[in-house]
Amino acid sequence: MNAETKFTGTKPNIEIVFEDNHLLAINKPAGVLSQEDRTGRPDVLTLCKEYIKKEYNKPGNVFLGLLHRLDQPVSGIMLLAKTSKAASRVSEQIRMRTIQKTYLAAVSGKVPQNGSLKHHLQKDKSLNKVSVVDKPTKTSKSAELTYKRLDFANNVSLIKVNLITGRAHQIRVQFSHIGFPLLGDKKYGSAHPGLIALHAYTLKVTHPTLKNELILTSLPDKILPWSQFRLLFQG
Repeated sequence: MNAETKFTGTKPNIEIVFEDNHLLAINKPAGVLSQEDRTGRPDVLTLCKEYIKKEYNKPGNVFLGLLHRLDQPVSGIMLLAKTSKAASRVSEQIRMRTIQKTYLAAVSGKVPQNGSLKHHLQKDKSLNKVSVVDKPTKTSKSAELTYKRLDFANNVSLIKVNLITGRAHQIRVQFSHIGFPLLGDKKYGSAHPGLIALHAYTLKVTHPTLKNELILTSLPDKILPWSQFRLLFQG
């Protein structure tokens, strides 16, 4: 982090990647919920509302729109809307699939240098688990991504994934299906300890009022498994 890096000043403390009058982008820590649930554990939406209220001395309820979510174990870029106009306009981009997302993942084994994956996925809501099905069904959804291997160390591949569709657990289940489970992803076959090695790396969006292209980027914490890949933290 450089000297100009800003944080929310909350517990846990969250890095602010971008902020203006309309948008707030943060680097979600692994293990933090996207929004409140029954457990009462810390969540991004509540913490960021707390930050805005304190930072700008705003009384009462603070508006902050949750535009998308990351699974609790997943770290990385999350974008929130500070106005209803911004929420509406960015949500439309999400519906139209014009927002581009890339992820970093650390997977067991040496994946091919690059490739694409296409599967049909079926979700079991009772187990909160997704599986690949041979043929499409009425309730299955097509899932597609492309990837590139960036580095390889200690029998672990660092890959950059470009999502073409955004399905629940998509990256996790698709790589597990082809024999390369994400480190720490016990639900999908990993025997490796720790949290799931998945990080939302970049998000490309059109600014809701300025209309310029905004490219938001965040790096994972410099801890294992990420720290073994020197390429990530050069410069």
